[in-house]
Amino acid sequence: MNERNKLVVEQDGRSKEQRPATLPAVDIFEDATGVTVIADLPGVTKERLNVKVESEMLVIEGEASVQVPSDVRLIHGELREPLFRRSFRLGPEFDKDAISASLKQGILTLRVPRVREAQPRRIPVTVL
Repeated sequence: MNERNKLVVEQDGRSKEQRPATLPAVDIFEDATGVTVIADLPGVTKERLNVKVESEMLVIEGEASVQVPSDVRLIHGELREPLFRRSFRLGPEFDKDAISASLKQGILTLRVPRVREAQPRRIPVTVL
């Protein structure tokens, strides 16, 4: 089960309220050129998703929306409009300006490349 924390959220840039936030499940893969973060955000649309870099933190925030047909009565709802939030510290070896993101069917994929200087490179050897 995903962990839930209380999170202070700004509403309309004025007041702040405490809302429970769910830590989305993530998988992180690393290769020589960077890392790929895959986050599970069921019910989150592009319009309700915010991915940002604040200082050295990569922040993922999304709010799910589950449509309930008007001709039915909701008896029990745990996934009405949950707030997802997860953050990761990025080291200086990552290029914060080159992060790319895609969302498909509630799965967010982030590609965080390493800066060119931090990527492995082959050094040519000359024969004398």
